[in-house]
Amino acid sequence: MDLFDLMHGNRKADEPLASRLRPDTIDEVVGQDHILGRDKLLYRAIRADKLGSIIFFGPPGTGKTTIAQVIAKSTAADFKELNATVSGKKDMEEVVAAARENLAFSKKTILFIDEIHRFNKAQQDFLLPYVEDGTVTLIGATTENPYFEVNRALLSRSRIFELKPLGADDIKKLVLRAVTDDKKGMGMYNPVIDDDAADFISNVAGGDARAALNAVELGVLTTDPSEDGKIHLTLDVMQECIQKKALGYDKNGDNHYDVISAFIKSMRGSDPDAACYYLARMLASGEDIKFIARRIMICASEDVGNADPMALVVAVNASLAIERVGMPEAAIILNQAAAYVACAPKSNSAENARIAGDMIVEKTGNLPVPVYLRDIHYDGAADGKGGFDGNGTGYKYAHDFPFHYVSQQYLPDEIKDAKIYELSDQGYEKNLKAWLNKIKNGQ
Repeated sequence: MDLFDLMHGNRKADEPLASRLRPDTIDEVVGQDHILGRDKLLYRAIRADKLGSIIFFGPPGTGKTTIAQVIAKSTAADFKELNATVSGKKDMEEVVAAARENLAFSKKTILFIDEIHRFNKAQQDFLLPYVEDGTVTLIGATTENPYFEVNRALLSRSRIFELKPLGADDIKKLVLRAVTDDKKGMGMYNPVIDDDAADFISNVAGGDARAALNAVELGVLTTDPSEDGKIHLTLDVMQECIQKKALGYDKNGDNHYDVISAFIKSMRGSDPDAACYYLARMLASGEDIKFIARRIMICASEDVGNADPMALVVAVNASLAIERVGMPEAAIILNQAAAYVACAPKSNSAENARIAGDMIVEKTGNLPVPVYLRDIHYDGAADGKGGFDGNGTGYKYAHDFPFHYVSQQYLPDEIKDAKIYELSDQGYEKNLKAWLNKIKNGQ
């Protein structure tokens, strides 16, 4: 071992746990199965060393740099790394010069740029011709949406891979690996972690592996060994290390269902204070923000409906926004949506219509559609004109009549008088009800 190797080894030992524990091969990467599953394009490209230019984007701690470093260890190409927060055009010029020399020996160059969104337009434009002609293969990493922060020309020459926040099970797997691995992890300190502590840290990390591993490292380094010679990472230790409290909210237990039930019933009951309180409890205990967003969307339709159609619009857009923004700012968006749904006028007409429709279909089966409502565009129709046995004959086109309405039977004959969707007198449904009464009475 020469002096350089010795220094490198010491530097590796001094690195933070999250850095030391990074995998050496693609098969060791935890999570991101939607892009790194064995049948997925990215996995196959890395294994075959046939990678084109790509851009990773996702929240912090989801593995963007980790995957890039795995690629560095698995490729025969010359791997160069820059960070856009401290690098500039001169650094890129040096990489391009080295890449041109590599091409003379038929060797590829992969350039990894972390925080690529920090480069301005001119800096990004500088890369374009070298990415286009294959001088360098670009791997960009960003926490921002690349469609807003990266030049379109670069995007068009790259594949975009979105990394998702790691699930609690993935985080727990990394936590246990960190505790037991005596080479790259904390195993040499002889730590043990209680099950409730491992579950807690995995849930409250919010999909951020780095946050969980930093807490484990802090717990091991600041906790004295017990009489048995082991460092016990208890729930109290983990709460202190990550500065969050366990609130008795087991995501797989009864309390989980009690809190989410109270959250939904508070929105339904038009109590925004209670809705935001239960939301805060779920977020503090590490509930999946996408799960919360789904419940808000359901409530917006089931309990508000057309009494305020904007409730569903707000809820759906909140669901989209939280995936782009991530925590902690996603909490603001969820509070806005939950409060809006709670404050909105309420109607369960849509839910009642679903129940009534299901009951009728279950009872009557597939009733024949009135002939004049049937499709007239079947291929090879029997009459040679696009219709079967008079399909469409007698249909009244609503836009040809006053108010764009004409009295016409739309339900099958057997249930022609059925009432399925009953508008309430709540909010905007009152307006819809008045409009339907107006046009049906010919006023």
